[in-house]
Amino acid sequence: MRHTAGLFFLACSIVSAQTAPSRPPLTGISHIAVYASDLSAAEHYYGDLVGGQKGADPEDPQGVRYYVNSTQFVEVLPLRDKSSPNRLDHLAYQTADAEKLRLYLKAKGVQVPAKVERASDGSRWFNTKDPEGNTVQFVQPPTHPRAVMAPALAGHHIIHVGMLVHSREKEDTFYRAILDFRPYWYGGMQPGKTDWVSQQTPEGHDWLEYMLTSGPSGGGIQDVSQRQLGVLNHFSIGVISMAKTYAMLKAENRLVPPDTRTQIGRDGKWQLNVYDPDGTRLEYMEFSNVQPPCCSPFTAPNPSPQP
Repeated sequence: MRHTAGLFFLACSIVSAQTAPSRPPLTGISHIAVYASDLSAAEHYYGDLVGGQKGADPEDPQGVRYYVNSTQFVEVLPLRDKSSPNRLDHLAYQTADAEKLRLYLKAKGVQVPAKVERASDGSRWFNTKDPEGNTVQFVQPPTHPRAVMAPALAGHHIIHVGMLVHSREKEDTFYRAILDFRPYWYGGMQPGKTDWVSQQTPEGHDWLEYMLTSGPSGGGIQDVSQRQLGVLNHFSIGVISMAKTYAMLKAENRLVPPDTRTQIGRDGKWQLNVYDPDGTRLEYMEFSNVQPPCCSPFTAPNPSPQP
């Protein structure tokens, strides 16, 4: 009987392993959704200054999209809570199968909606929350995404997004342990301090950057202002040449103070920080470093100009 019971439990374990949902591919960043207190000013910034292609928002009729390529965009939503300094609504990642990912997360104990939504453009998506309560969206792009003609853009690939994180360990239980994001780089402004932790999507090279509450100076962030949140909650467009990008933007009067200088970041990459009217930061960044990074080596390949 003891032998038979052992075989029974072994068989049950094998069946359970075979029927447990597997994680579908997570291939990169889909978009960042931000709030705007003035939609006209946001349109001038994301359309005229950045150069994104404006389009309707299939998920939210009050929103507007500014496309960087056929499957990546900035979603701009009207500001709903004027008392809040936060201008980030959510970050979103691309998956090959939204429904399969929903079932996978549910099996892992993550709270997910009862069904996947279908947008008017044919994309499928759902929202959930990460361990710190940030809204995370997963998007299965449409089978035939719209063509994007945005020649004024300095680059056509959103290579990373960043957000304020209080506990690296807590967030890792979701992004690393469940979703399998892979380490890419970490660093800080001061020796021995880690202010930024980057991890790439498991089947791509776009990355999520934890902006830790140690702060960019290592002194800590206490009461986070709208300005500070705009720096921390950000997105990045990759460019091939920062020198050419800066020269073009300056010649076309597409830079406004304080968007006045380029610099090499602690990761050894050229960058240029610009800000929308509500303070959300766009970080133009070269794809590859030009000098050794501080703090840690890169542990995965860099993204490429094509998403």
